[in-house]
Amino acid sequence: MSVADSPITSYLFRNVNLNDESDVGQAIRAAIILYFIILALAIVTYKLGFAKKLPVLKSAVIYVVLALGCMMLTVLAIFGLPIAEGLMVSSLILGIYRFRLHNERKDTEA
Repeated sequence: MSVADSPITSYLFRNVNLNDESDVGQAIRAAIILYFIILALAIVTYKLGFAKKLPVLKSAVIYVVLALGCMMLTVLAIFGLPIAEGLMVSSLILGIYRFRLHNERKDTEA
């Protein structure tokens, strides 16, 4: 299996040879772990940047669609796109933004 130089993906898929039957299970486990990493980072990015107070059913629909979309992102990440790394950077930027916004609001109230 040829994985590009995406650090997270190359770490998860290190020493995986799909010509060997015993490595197929390892590749599936790595893909599932990569999916959950991408899903967690996508949820954090959504909550930091886009989430609003919604009714429970609407929130559930959003998270189901987010989980389905993360399956497609996982496939793209397996083929070498730095999806998880991009989500990490966006989560970090949105976290810094929210922190600064919180501090600014706290200073204006005081």
